Amino acid sequence: MSLIKFNNRNRLFPSWNNESLKSFLGTDDFFNNDFYDEDSLMPAMNVSENENDFEIEFAAPGFSKKDFEVTIDDNVLNVSGEKKQEEEKNEKGYTRKEFSYNSFRRSLSLPKSVLTDQDVKATYENGILKLNLQKKNDAKETSKKVIEIL
Repeated sequence: MSLIKFNNRNRLFPSWNNESLKSFLGTDDFFNNDFYDEDSLMPAMNVSENENDFEIEFAAPGFSKKDFEVTIDDNVLNVSGEKKQEEEKNEKGYTRKEFSYNSFRRSLSLPKSVLTDQDVKATYENGILKLNLQKKNDAKETSKKVIEIL
């Protein structure tokens, strides 16, 4: 069984397509292609299927545990993260204000072999959010079938 990701993403400029953005900013190589690529704004993700569970890892450095929200709704796993940071200093007649904002949202359609009524084990350590989703017992017993190609 495999997990299928939805193309349900926050975009940097949602009302513009990539070609409009490129023409607006110019066609020179000032920005590399990663700037325009939607996937560059998403954390890297690894999915592995084990005998008893699925393990999903997201590379999200700089976040904290409270910045994440993980939900399962209608057999769809939703993982989102949001981090805001603001700093303002008033010194000797001037004001310096800095801010940063990071967010992402990934949605995965879960296979029927996942126990969605069981607790999902989630840990966040060293910039990696790790989720473990348990499989149903009957899903664990299926054997591999080799199909001959004629």
